[in-house]
Amino acid sequence: MKKIIPLLLANLSLLAITNSYAQQALYTHDEAGQLQLTTAGASHLAGLPLRCMQKEFPYKTGIAFSDASLVTHPKDYHPAFYGCYDWHSSVHGHWMLVRLLKSFPDLPEAALIRTKLAQNLTADNIKIEQRIYNDKENKGFERIYGWSWLLQLQRELLTWQDPLGTALSHNVQPLARQFSRAYIAFLDKLVYPIRVGEHTNLAFGLSLAWDYALTAKDTALQTSIRQAALRFYEKDKGCPITWEPGGYDFLSPCLEEADLMWRVMPADQYKTWVKEFLPDLFSSPITILATAQVKDRTDGKLVHLDGLNLSRAWCLYGIARHAGQNQAAIQALAQQHLEAALPHVATGDYAGEHWLGSFAVYTLTIEHNNR
Repeated sequence: MKKIIPLLLANLSLLAITNSYAQQALYTHDEAGQLQLTTAGASHLAGLPLRCMQKEFPYKTGIAFSDASLVTHPKDYHPAFYGCYDWHSSVHGHWMLVRLLKSFPDLPEAALIRTKLAQNLTADNIKIEQRIYNDKENKGFERIYGWSWLLQLQRELLTWQDPLGTALSHNVQPLARQFSRAYIAFLDKLVYPIRVGEHTNLAFGLSLAWDYALTAKDTALQTSIRQAALRFYEKDKGCPITWEPGGYDFLSPCLEEADLMWRVMPADQYKTWVKEFLPDLFSSPITILATAQVKDRTDGKLVHLDGLNLSRAWCLYGIARHAGQNQAAIQALAQQHLEAALPHVATGDYAGEHWLGSFAVYTLTIEHNNR
């Protein structure tokens, strides 16, 4: 036994070194010390949705069965977005692949990605997807999270200077338009904000929808979002961020709100608002927001907290860029969360792998690089 223990320790040490080199191959640091996705990393992450975007089962449906016509394979009523366990994960898996193709056009998987996107995002498939929302029992299906990721997918397609991107954006536009109108109608009726750490978080959804509205020049949606955000959040102060996280959270109610408001407020007003809303972010040192811990990554709910570390990172990067003070400390906190999450994006367990890659790509290629 005495001989075995040192051998085990040596092997564990070697494994740690090997994993460290693997992470370095997937990500690098720019001149400012910010993490960047490498081509190898993009290829690695692209493999996650490629393995599941046309994998019909396991599948978790969220529809209401108003009659027996929907008692069939999910692919029959979700021919575009039937893979990756559930509808919204399939949608942001498609978004992720488009984003990676745009950022890394020479990906080894480029031809396969293009083929799969073209197979799924046909005009006929999108028409069938729309039928669910014409059913009175399912008008709210995938509200808010899935709606918002679909709009983000369309934003990505609209800004893809490629014939395939042009064709696919044309195909997806009817569903994007349907969600835009549904969002406007919903916000007009919504009396209270939705402050949760999971799919129905309103601030996160509005951020994605706002970015789409700007790109698509959807002024009606943009106006609706601004009015709702100011109505719900403009007077907020002292968000109780020490109450976070909840055990199932993958979004931070406080940080998502702060990440939304720089979009809709004048810059000077935002700087005053965010300091009153999250005063602890402007202390030195920052003593809030320890990285979230996960004890079982095979549990689909508990692994949400890996996603929380990623979403906290993108919020903190956005806040840092617009708060006007304590930028370096807030960015350092963002990077701490990002580095805590990245080793667990691809663990080999489907509970996290079917969606965490999208969160990683969103943070690495959208938030702190392009705003």
